[in-house]
Amino acid sequence: MKLTYIATTYKDNVKDRRKTVYHFHGDDGQENQVLNLYPQVKYQKAEGFGGAITESAGYIFSLMDEKQKQEMLQQYFGKENMKYSLVRIPIDSCDFSLGHYEADSWEEDEEFKKFSFERVERYILPLLDAAEKSYGGKLDIMLSPWSPPAYMKTNGDRNHGGKLKEKYRKRWAEYLCRYVREYRNRGYQVKAITLQNEPKAVQTWDSCIFTAEEQKEFLRDYMWPAMEENHLEDIEIYIWDHNKERCFEWAETLIDETTAHMIAGLAFHWYSGDHFDALRMIREKYPDKKLLLSEACIEFSKFSQEEYLNNAQKYAHDMIGDFNAGMNVFIDWNLVLDEQGGPNHVKNYCDAPYLYHTEEKELTEGKLQGYLWHFSHFIEPGAIRIGTSCYTDQLEVTAFQTDTKIVFVLLNRTEKELPVYIRLNDQCVCIHVEPQSIGSGVIEGESVS
Repeated sequence: MKLTYIATTYKDNVKDRRKTVYHFHGDDGQENQVLNLYPQVKYQKAEGFGGAITESAGYIFSLMDEKQKQEMLQQYFGKENMKYSLVRIPIDSCDFSLGHYEADSWEEDEEFKKFSFERVERYILPLLDAAEKSYGGKLDIMLSPWSPPAYMKTNGDRNHGGKLKEKYRKRWAEYLCRYVREYRNRGYQVKAITLQNEPKAVQTWDSCIFTAEEQKEFLRDYMWPAMEENHLEDIEIYIWDHNKERCFEWAETLIDETTAHMIAGLAFHWYSGDHFDALRMIREKYPDKKLLLSEACIEFSKFSQEEYLNNAQKYAHDMIGDFNAGMNVFIDWNLVLDEQGGPNHVKNYCDAPYLYHTEEKELTEGKLQGYLWHFSHFIEPGAIRIGTSCYTDQLEVTAFQTDTKIVFVLLNRTEKELPVYIRLNDQCVCIHVEPQSIGSGVIEGESVS
């Protein structure tokens, strides 16, 4: 068997990516410093990676020259690079919009005759079209609402939480279906929808509050019937779409004999900490439901904008933990933002894998991109996660298998070089993992099974 190991470091803030080829030999009985790979122990299937196309990302994309656009898109969606196959798109405005907008703001317009896709067509669709061209096919789209139109809400405002008025539950479900149809009528491949972005968060931007019981009632009594009426039963519905610390309770409340067939899985965010065990409990109790990370980013209100390496390592730590707890899909937040981490109409600035400096007209690749590549380039859709055991918590690892190879990702956040004896099917190979590095290994050969 052969191991090809690709490692990335950022010594003195300079990206260094190196490839080394190793060959396995017979197991010599090494007991210490071992990383075991167990392809006979199988877990969930990986289904892909992606990022979000917001109005802000689309606007920044419109400012870039053609060479910069192609550079970024080929990295994200090219078959030789990050291999993104999924995008998440907000339904109407969110914080990463140039301002508030709604496709139909007219309370008297019960049949949506004034429904307009003008804001979507201005910046979102051009970026989506260019991404699909780089991908060479149709991307799978997930849609997520931040708020119903203001007139449908108890506070009459897109911002500051509020609730969906009971009398508008049916119309809101129809509104969401209309959004799906607008995309599909244009030839786009909408695969999934979440019922509400962050249903527990009262934000100074677009937001709406649901309890778990309210979301269950909305899904069962309004959303699912509307989807049946619109022949959209093939759309995957994801519940929750918020932080991990309460996702298990929401799963317990929403999933029962009346709703289980309606729910494809749970979408979750990362902003409240690891909570990997919450995902693991959902995976154990509801093995047929998918686990999808629908949003992650470095918020500059919480984390230093200058700690780029530390921020990238947070991503890798979370992704490894989520995969090992049962995650199927990872969708990052904005594909590209400006140098400030916007535009954001409420100044909730965040990092992105690519930043475009509007005055200098320069596109910069961040360390987030370098770390994300180690996952999305190697973990292919359809790969099955396999068992691992590692000698130290100073190394974090996740591993997957396809028909022809085993791939793994290793994260070393320490200042020490760490030796690792990789053991697979009575074969062994020793590598040394550099300090402050992330690496991906590809094992190929007749014994990979």
